[in-house]
Amino acid sequence: MNAVRSLRILGIDPGLRVTGFGVIDKRGATLRYVTSGCIRTPGGELPERLAAILDGLAQVIAEHRPAQAAIERVFVNVNPSSTLALGQARGAAISALVLKRLPVSEYTALQVKQAVVGTGHARKEQVQSMVRRLLQLPGEPSADAADALACAICHAHGGQGLGALPTRGLRMRRGRLA
Repeated sequence: MNAVRSLRILGIDPGLRVTGFGVIDKRGATLRYVTSGCIRTPGGELPERLAAILDGLAQVIAEHRPAQAAIERVFVNVNPSSTLALGQARGAAISALVLKRLPVSEYTALQVKQAVVGTGHARKEQVQSMVRRLLQLPGEPSADAADALACAICHAHGGQGLGALPTRGLRMRRGRLA
């Protein structure tokens, strides 16, 4: 009899003020919630904020020992400075992952929503509700934690990063579908 191995996945929703994280186990087709939460950065200078993200994720990785990681890909925002700040937060998160030699897959928000809700146009509340249902949680996680868990679920369902979920015929313009 073949034993089905469990795969622990860390999902990350990067943000300069709040970075969401979620850890799930995948065993066959079954997903099991492990933990989730938010890393809140202190106000102040950028280096200290990035260090908080790096240190916080390093602690999550050390405590929960994921085998793989999935992170949301940054979209181009109308405000270039916001996009740059988000990119720097994402870079700190990816650095925490690669320092621990974790394989990292990237997914667009459209791919994550499509995998979890069934439509790439889902609202945050819909993502929270579906994450709660899929993981059989007693309550809805915060929006940032739900987005991170959704990223992990997306990876568990599709697993191959950009290109794994069909986006043919959809075009992005300034972070919105055109």
